[in-house]
Formats: sequence, C-alpha cells, structure tokens
Amino acid sequence: MNPDEPNCGLERVKFQLRADGVPKEPPNPLRSGVHSRGYLPHVKREGASYFITFRLADSLPKEVLLRFEREQAEALRRLPVNASGEQVGEIHRELRRKVERYLDRGVGECHLLRPEIADMIAEALRHFHNEQYLLDDWVVMPNHVHVILWPMPNFTLSEILKSRKRHTARQANLFLERTGKTFWQRESYDHWIRKDDEKARIRRYIRMNPVNARLCQAPEDWKWSSAWPGWNAAASSARV
Repeated sequence: MNPDEPNCGLERVKFQLRADGVPKEPPNPLRSGVHSRGYLPHVKREGASYFITFRLADSLPKEVLLRFEREQAEALRRLPVNASGEQVGEIHRELRRKVERYLDRGVGECHLLRPEIADMIAEALRHFHNEQYLLDDWVVMPNHVHVILWPMPNFTLSEILKSRKRHTARQANLFLERTGKTFWQRESYDHWIRKDDEKARIRRYIRMNPVNARLCQAPEDWKWSSAWPGWNAAASSARV
C-alpha cells in the first residue's frame, strides 16, 4: 500500500468509533464535560446520543418544581454515607418521573394540541436530520416534546436545541397571533444515553407516551410521533 494514499477503511473505523460514543481525539472542552444552564446540570459527550425533553412555559409551575426538588433533596439527605451511585441515580430518576407524570396531566394551555403547531414542530425536528443530527424516536405531546438525537460532528446539543426552540417559538407565536410571549420554558432536560438497553427503554417510553397519557389507543395512531407510519411515507416521497 502506498503510504501517501488515504486509508478509507481506517477512516470508516474512526467514524464508527465516533458514532459509538468513542471520540477519535481528546474531547473539546467546549463540547464535553458538565455544564449548567439553570437548575439542571447538563453532561456533554462528543459522539453521544441524548434523550431530550423541552416543555411549554406554563406546563410546570415553579412552585410544583420546587416541591419536587425539595423532596429529591430530602431523599438524598436520607441516603447513608456509603450510598452507591445507583442509589443516587435512582433518586434523580424519580425526580424526572415526577416531572413526566405532571406534564402528562396536560397542565397549561397545551398549545401543542393545535394540529398546525404540532405539524410545524414535527417538521422542524425532522428538518436537519442527517445534516446537524441523527434523529431517533420523538413525540410531540400537548405541552412538551421528547426527542432522542445524536449530534453530528461540529454541532453541539446546545446549539441544536437553541436553533429548534427559537424557530418553533417564533412560528408558534405567529399561529397564536401574539408577540412578546415566552413559548418554551428556557431550561431543557437532556440525558446522556450510556447503554443500548437504556436507549431501548427510552424509545419505548417515547412511543408509548401518547397511549399512557390516554391520547390514543396505539402508538401508530398519534400523528405527531416517530411511530406514525405517515412520516416514513413522507420521507420516502421526499427522496423521489
């Protein structure tokens, strides 16, 4: 082999390592590490998939969230000094479950129930698939959105979320004929997915969310979800 010729096979291996969550070079500190954008810590990992939830501004009152956080802090204080990481993690997961259950009650004005707004958000999520990120399962609920995505190289999760939330907020406010109103809650929840079985569990949760919230009988019945067969048909026709 000519040493001056590029090794295409090696490049494919490097890309696969990156896709599997193993960076091919030391991580960029601007893209990896623990960062804070409000009351939640956010873990960034290059080459990682994320489970993301963002919600409408009025979907979770501040006093409710503070109550959940007080309960979480009390549970953490009750742990023994030799508590395992799994025990701590379970308490954090319980906070997320409480928030999810509350969101599924449909609190607030639930603007995402309007078909034209839900359609717009679904299209916005799909718009940069294969360009800025790889979009996995997703769902648009009445007052929140769940997404699994993998940011492509040179795109950070914070950049992607800022772009999609800003665009959809502007378009939604046009539909609602209002100005100067906050549409999304500034803070988003993002969780770095570490294992395949964890991703499978989150996928099931996303697909079943409309069913468990009693919005439809089967995942495939909810149009504003990756489970709806019509999105695959739309993608196929777009490629023709």
